[in-house]
Amino acid sequence: MKLYYQTHSPYARKALVFAHEAGLAAQIEVIHHETSPTRRNDTVFAENPLGKVPVLVRPGLAPIFDSDVICAYLDTLAPERRLIPREGEARWTALRLQAVAQGLCEAGIALRWETVRRPAELRYAPLRDGYVEKLVSSYDWLETNLDVSTPLHVGHIALATALDWIIFRGLPSFRAGRPRLTAWFDEFAARPAMQATPLSGETRD
Repeated sequence: MKLYYQTHSPYARKALVFAHEAGLAAQIEVIHHETSPTRRNDTVFAENPLGKVPVLVRPGLAPIFDSDVICAYLDTLAPERRLIPREGEARWTALRLQAVAQGLCEAGIALRWETVRRPAELRYAPLRDGYVEKLVSSYDWLETNLDVSTPLHVGHIALATALDWIIFRGLPSFRAGRPRLTAWFDEFAARPAMQATPLSGETRD
């Protein structure tokens, strides 16, 4: 299998960290592809009509995208270590946390458009402030609701990669006043799967 990847994408990294945690990383060739809404990558568009990474290219089978679906697929390849609970409240807890993590990334990316990526004269301060509020509100929710005692699951992976990307991009921090969330992240960030997949590079629009 080949994973079309981007070294500064939190979504792509989530899929790759998942592969490491599931014991599947050795079966995947990681290929970096720069993508941006303003720069077309024909190789990626050929596999994903949205032109975004990550994309999992499978021999003789249709490609799979996005990160949620890639993780769900990889989970079926490692039945001895399922990272997406199959039933009960454990499943919905994991998927809910994944959704919060995905929302953090979406808000963070949108915030970057309103602060550093869009030309200054086109930025909209109320929209910027709204995205900051989404981040802060999510941090507060996580401080109270993150269950640090449950076995590793996809939600943890999604959250850790989202928070590390927030640090990488210098976005509003989650650390101040949130000791539970901070301690959990610091411990997770030391895992081999995280250490093997560092973020790097800049978006090229």
